[in-house]
Amino acid sequence: MSRIGNAIITIPEGVEVSFTDGLVTVKGKKGELTQSIDDSIKMSIEEGVITFSRSSDVPEIRSKHGLYRSLVNNMIIGVSEGYKTVQELIGVGYRAKTQGQVLELALGYSHPIVMELPVEVKVTATMEKGKSPIIELESCDKQLIGQVAAKIRSLRKPEPYKGKGIRFKGEEVRRKAGKAAG
Repeated sequence: MSRIGNAIITIPEGVEVSFTDGLVTVKGKKGELTQSIDDSIKMSIEEGVITFSRSSDVPEIRSKHGLYRSLVNNMIIGVSEGYKTVQELIGVGYRAKTQGQVLELALGYSHPIVMELPVEVKVTATMEKGKSPIIELESCDKQLIGQVAAKIRSLRKPEPYKGKGIRFKGEEVRRKAGKAAG
């Protein structure tokens, strides 16, 4: 029995959900998202409530039951409220600058790193004196914002000795002791 798959989704005001030919479309004030759903999962929309059911108890179909329910729920939250990720650059000389959809990072390499971000993701970089530079990403697509944030973080992962690198706001980096002085 899938606990997540059996949970209902209530559609908030201002959000339109339509399901035709295995394709779910969700429209809201933050944007529009689409997702295809496998034929083995049945989705029904009745009186502002979405429910999911599966055709059989085969393990593969059971796993998709909860997956598609979570994907549609994330889409509804995304178009109504949106998702936001905050990353901070910790290190001497680390800088971030944005121009439209282009993010330029100085991360201690011999050259600046320039990233072109997808149109669906809004990016802002703030630099205050005495504080670490901060990159804020906003989008209605949870998968896309997570992928972009992971790509930015992979450019300079936090290292355990000095703690330098790109990390998510509030992320704890486990520190290691260096060589013992001899």
